[in-house]
Amino acid sequence: MTDQELIARAFTMHQYSYVPYSHFPVGAALLCSNGRVFTGCNVENAAYGSTVCAERTALLKAVSEGCRAGWQAIAIAGQGADYCWPCGACRQMLYEFAPGLRVLAARGDGDFQAVPLAELLPHGFGPKSLE
Repeated sequence: MTDQELIARAFTMHQYSYVPYSHFPVGAALLCSNGRVFTGCNVENAAYGSTVCAERTALLKAVSEGCRAGWQAIAIAGQGADYCWPCGACRQMLYEFAPGLRVLAARGDGDFQAVPLAELLPHGFGPKSLE
């Protein structure tokens, strides 16, 4: 799957977002080495702390369906003029399973940037940190 195809899958997820407060839909698509793609959208809540980001939705779907390794890339698509980078909580959750993950951050016009997760979370804390 190309980066552009993965980003298109993330943009498709906008339609499922539940964003009555921010009005800012975000979609995500997580590519695994076996070719499976797990998608997610953001789901807001009146108790803001209970809101779940698109990236964590995709991550939780992958883990709950048995895909805990071999993650290659995640595309995150927002509708704004800026690139849609994962928040700190999402960076930490992704690092738990795939510190070498490629992160594709897209903006509303479809342009994107790609960086390694380790660049977004330098000196990350993960399972190996507990050894």
